[in-house]
This record gives sequence, C-alpha cells and structure tokens, in this order.
Amino acid sequence: MNFQGEYINLIDPKGRASIPSRFRETLNSVYGDDRLIVTKNIDGGLTAYPLSRWPQIVENVKSRPVGQPRTHMIRLLISPAQECTFDKQGRIQIPLSLRSHANLTKEIVVVGHFDKIEIFNQSHYDQVTHKSESFLQENPQDMADMGF
Repeated sequence: MNFQGEYINLIDPKGRASIPSRFRETLNSVYGDDRLIVTKNIDGGLTAYPLSRWPQIVENVKSRPVGQPRTHMIRLLISPAQECTFDKQGRIQIPLSLRSHANLTKEIVVVGHFDKIEIFNQSHYDQVTHKSESFLQENPQDMADMGF
C-alpha cells in the first residue's frame, strides 16, 4: 500500500499540520513507525519521507561523486531535513524554516506520492499541477505509455 490521494487541510499559526489518517495508518502498517523526515522539495513545497526510508536516501546522496550536483542535493534536501512526530490529534509540527520555504500559512494540500508525502501551499499546488497538466498535454505519449 502506498500513499495516495490529495487532501486539503489547515496548518495552524504554530505550524501544526494535520496529516490524513490513511497516511498515518500506512506509516504504521507498511513502515512500522509513524515518524516522518520532512524536507524541502524543488517544486516549492515539502516532502515527507517515512523515517525508515531516510537512511537509504542519505546514503544514495553520499555515494554520489563529490561535485556540484551532490553539494546542491545536500544543501537543498539533506541539510534542512527534520524529524517530525505526530501529536494526539494526528498533526505534525513543521519547523518555521520549512514552513517559510513552502509558504505554508493556512490552507495546505497533503498529497500521497507513492512512498512519500508532499505538502504544498494550496495556491502554489494549483500552479504545480497546472504545469503538470500542460506537460502531459504536450506529451500525450508519456501518458499512453503508462496506461492512461
């Protein structure tokens, strides 16, 4: 079972964001832990990984040859990552630096993306999905190749 679906939720002024119960259930049943590692993503949002996946991601980056791509990945994706745990209401506390990166202020979209979760400001997510729609309209064979 993977993370799947789009959910519009709220983030409060303290940075607490509700994560859908389906995602919390998947974390526990598939990954055996309900902790997440949350970091920036290159689309202007955040990506949350199950804690058990994070060491493999870090090792993959560390195994890359020293150079600009590796340095940029470390700087943008590894260094800002923070562990987040759930409170009794099913919310995670997103650190201010990550909230600022994604401009998370009130309405957010929590998106299942196979083995990770993405979190966006709702208006920004609309822009991101519009870009995806445009790309797929210009490249219909890609959709056909994937069975759509």
